[in-house]
Amino acid sequence: MGYWGYFVVGRGERPLAELDALAGASGGMTLRTSAPDGWQVWEYPGDGGDVGNMNDLARETGAPALFGYVMDSDCVVVEAASPESGAWTTCLARTAMAGYLDGQQGLTVDDYFLEPADAAERAVFWAEEAGHTVSAEDVARVLTADPDPVAENLFFRLLDRLGVVPE
Repeated sequence: MGYWGYFVVGRGERPLAELDALAGASGGMTLRTSAPDGWQVWEYPGDGGDVGNMNDLARETGAPALFGYVMDSDCVVVEAASPESGAWTTCLARTAMAGYLDGQQGLTVDDYFLEPADAAERAVFWAEEAGHTVSAEDVARVLTADPDPVAENLFFRLLDRLGVVPE
């Protein structure tokens, strides 16, 4: 059995777990890592619950925010928001994600999530708001990769390509 849970990524002077935007999950969150410029990655394990709202987190911190919901270490739902460029959603390990969706209501991965090229473009804007210049091609490679061996690795590779937390 793989990992189920959230990774919450944001930038702030205070610990993210203390912010109003994450109040519902603050008791169950642990700091996974921190990086230069106030970047923090928090972990909230479990297959349910209310971790909060990334749009609220971006507004409260005044900086881009990103959630990664890992599903059994097979795939990751990525939700991102920033104060200027707004919110977007994609996933990592699309083939595995398709298995979880399994044609629910006739919908496919592409119905739920931005396609890799579109998500990479949005990720570039997200990173620019964070003060980083990134390559859409490098981001797209992560968005189209298979887990190796677990989807969490893809998530942290994405954070590296976004210039947030070095791999």
